[in-house]
Amino acid sequence: MVVRGIGGIILVVLGAVWIAQGVGTMNGSAMSGHGQYAVLGVVVALIGLFLVVRAWQLRNHNLRQRP
Repeated sequence: MVVRGIGGIILVVLGAVWIAQGVGTMNGSAMSGHGQYAVLGVVVALIGLFLVVRAWQLRNHNLRQRP
């Protein structure tokens, strides 16, 4: 559960960086200004967000089950 949440957060941050590079906001790499990296960044960020939400749901479910 914790690993899923941390992995999700890392993917969200990585996706945000890829989006910034893809749209040209963050310069200095071969990815800068190439739109396909912005699209990949959105996909990676959404997967990360799904993992964070799922980890949060599992945590809340486990807390409700304890006596």
